[in-house]
Amino acid sequence: MKKLLMLILSLALITIIFAGCSKSNKTNGESVSKGPSDNFNKEGLPIVDEEINLKFFARRSPVNGPYKDMSIFKEFEKMSNIKVEWNDVPQDGFDERKNLEYAAKKLPDAFFKAAISEAEAVKYGSSGLFIPLEDLLEEYAPNLTALFEQYPEIKSSITAPDGHIYALPAIVELDAARTEKFWVNKNWLDELELEEPTTPDELVDVLAAFKNDDPNGNGEQDEIPITERDLPTLINNMAGSWGLLQQLGNTINIENDKVHIWKTDDKYKDLLQFLNKLYKEGLLDRDVLSHSPSEYTAKLSTGKVGMSHIQADDMNTQYKDYEYIGIAPIEGPFGDRLVKASPIARDFGTFAITSANEYPAETIRWMDYFFSKEGSIMFRYGVEGETFNYDEDGLPEYTDEILNDERGTGAAIGEFSPYPGGGAPQYITEYNSSAINPPSVQEAQKKFDPYLPEVIYGAPLFDEKVNKEVNQIRQDMDAYYNESTSQFINGDKSFDEWDEYVSTIENLGLERLEEIYQEAYNSTFKE
Repeated sequence: MKKLLMLILSLALITIIFAGCSKSNKTNGESVSKGPSDNFNKEGLPIVDEEINLKFFARRSPVNGPYKDMSIFKEFEKMSNIKVEWNDVPQDGFDERKNLEYAAKKLPDAFFKAAISEAEAVKYGSSGLFIPLEDLLEEYAPNLTALFEQYPEIKSSITAPDGHIYALPAIVELDAARTEKFWVNKNWLDELELEEPTTPDELVDVLAAFKNDDPNGNGEQDEIPITERDLPTLINNMAGSWGLLQQLGNTINIENDKVHIWKTDDKYKDLLQFLNKLYKEGLLDRDVLSHSPSEYTAKLSTGKVGMSHIQADDMNTQYKDYEYIGIAPIEGPFGDRLVKASPIARDFGTFAITSANEYPAETIRWMDYFFSKEGSIMFRYGVEGETFNYDEDGLPEYTDEILNDERGTGAAIGEFSPYPGGGAPQYITEYNSSAINPPSVQEAQKKFDPYLPEVIYGAPLFDEKVNKEVNQIRQDMDAYYNESTSQFINGDKSFDEWDEYVSTIENLGLERLEEIYQEAYNSTFKE
């Protein structure tokens, strides 16, 4: 009995030790991914011979219908033999629900369109909640791997400081989907016999004519010469004409491999003085500092807007009695003419696999399909013959029922695909985007193409300690920067206070923040 008791205790101790090792491995982000089952096919379809079930936690945008009813997932279930049980949570209150999922004893198998932040990826990846994906990607995801090889900055921008990849982004090859074009009312230009502006002075002249010369012909001075969705859109899209870009997810320029945060730059001061001039003279919509997205959209539908920056063709679709055309960015006072663009690896944290997943190889193959040519078309257009067909040029196009849906095209697409509303794990190319890249957008982008930066670097992933320090600095600095920017533009803060503003930004940790971003750039992107 003693020997038997000792044997049982020894076995129990071994079990505890192995369990502890397993837990330790997961905690350090080094958990070994479970291998595929005999049911698994490494190539081709179906992915598995016998059906398996996966549970996905997802964000549902307002324009999306229930995921379980989406035809693309029903069709791919037949093709792959993988049935996904969706827990799709409405966007309002999603972050709170996501945090509950992180803390739950029973995790979903994957997070989908879940807006996983860089900090969350590092935190929950290093703790073992998310599993490392790099080996799975290399072994079972040929489409994503090929894109990583074609665009090395993608892999660099999603790799955590510990060397692991815990979440996938959307990948956007189409330049027109990465820029907010500068749209102008062509009818007003023609009515007033004006040319497209190319300099700040010419822009002022055009805006003044829009304001004062009644281009809409109603006898009232009700025109809005220029408006924007919000203050960041205004600043970030105008800043390129002053040589200021958005690198590393912040107000950063990179020149000769040196990181420069331009919040206190003299060029930025000059930009603010120009915007203050527009504001004082009534050329810039004064509500741009406060209106909501819905209020902005409502203004576009009135036909009273002369100019604005938008990615797609909203200016034309919102008010069809006018034609809006894209113009090139103006050349600023220092000879700069650049375009703000998103990185190719757009929308970080769209997809992650958890440690609860018994089928990680199968899951990564499921996701990788939608980064293939045919899979990306299905994701964006649905099922051929139902929601789209191919035109004579071989390009997919939505059916008339989708294009003419009384709810709007976005809502119609949102019934069969999760991509409307943004933030989905998707692959956007010129081939699969003809519907959102009509001739007007293509022409607008052609005017932007010469001024695109060679590369845009995404926000870096910091480890938890550094991320905490960055957040502490940026919380106060960004709040002060945003408030001061508004005040400089609307005149509440005099430019005589510029030196005080610069000193405050510096005292809030500007030098240390530049050091942190420089170290991140050196370790992540610098060859």
